[in-house]
Amino acid sequence: MIPDQLELAVVIPTFNERANVPLLIEKLDAALKGRNWEAVFVDDNSPDGTADAARALGRRDPRVRVIQRIGRRGLSSACIEGMCATAAPFVAVIDGDLQHDETLLPKMLDALEGDGGLDVVIGSRFVDGGGTGEWDDDRVAKSAFATKLSRRVLKADLSDPMSGFFMIRTEIVRGLVPTLSAIGFKILLDIMTASPRPLKFLELPYVFRTRALGESKLDYVVAMEYLIALYDRMFGRVVPVRFVMFSGIGALGAGVHFLVLGALFRGLAWPFVGATMLAVLAAMTFNFFLNNALTYREQRLKGPGRLLRGWASFCLVCSVGAAANVGVAAFLHNVQHGDWRFAALAGIAVAAVWNFALSSRFVWGRY
Repeated sequence: MIPDQLELAVVIPTFNERANVPLLIEKLDAALKGRNWEAVFVDDNSPDGTADAARALGRRDPRVRVIQRIGRRGLSSACIEGMCATAAPFVAVIDGDLQHDETLLPKMLDALEGDGGLDVVIGSRFVDGGGTGEWDDDRVAKSAFATKLSRRVLKADLSDPMSGFFMIRTEIVRGLVPTLSAIGFKILLDIMTASPRPLKFLELPYVFRTRALGESKLDYVVAMEYLIALYDRMFGRVVPVRFVMFSGIGALGAGVHFLVLGALFRGLAWPFVGATMLAVLAAMTFNFFLNNALTYREQRLKGPGRLLRGWASFCLVCSVGAAANVGVAAFLHNVQHGDWRFAALAGIAVAAVWNFALSSRFVWGRY
């Protein structure tokens, strides 16, 4: 081996982890002493200046590099960008919150460089010697349930498929990138299920630490993203997951549509066309905010100004669909004198595909 040849890249996806940046580099420097490594921070444009903190270190330490992503978010996609941005033959993924045990990295690297032909080495909380630290019973139960669900798509008997701490041969990742879903926050599960052949792996124990600085990123949306990622692996080739989410939210929006329409038309005796127009506006507003939070979470709009412009754009690009909605509903109601609910549903169906195509491109896609 050439003495100065780069051995390992440590990819660190971050969002609002400014205080932890220098601490993590200190820990990596101690753990990887004598090894040739680099740290690649992939920051989703953190408002706390995480990327600037990493760049300040990079000016003094050439081993520290930064990828600052503008207009896109997501842990899995950040890891993919970082893993593809290095020349190192091995790449590790570790969280920026100091909860993973960086002292395990040399053992991981030795295992991959050995004669065993391993593809990936995984830090596991659930093999002998590992642990979840100060997790409460509720979080342990949720993790166990998520692990059970993952076995429906997993091609390997992993004890900790939810682990976000692992090391892999870089060439394997590059080969899998076109087939990775990049959805959610469990990149290891994405890699293991995307590989056309079972990857040879080794699990090494570590104890999950308690976060000392910053705030946890776990929330209900993260849990939903996990379920979405599982769906994508099971059925995504048949019906794209984003369309399913958009359609599901559209179905909820249809409920809002019917509630408003029923209240105005049946309850207040408004004219059907006028009631339908207001119902359409209410449903579009509901759909915009829910799609912004869930369907397009990685491109979601933030701040009053961007939300207002995004809502206006959403209404504008869906105006043709809304006109078709009102027109079809009014035609069926006035001409056929049928059930007003059927007329409303027909109008919604006509607008659905058009709304999805245009809003995906011109509301969230442009960012």
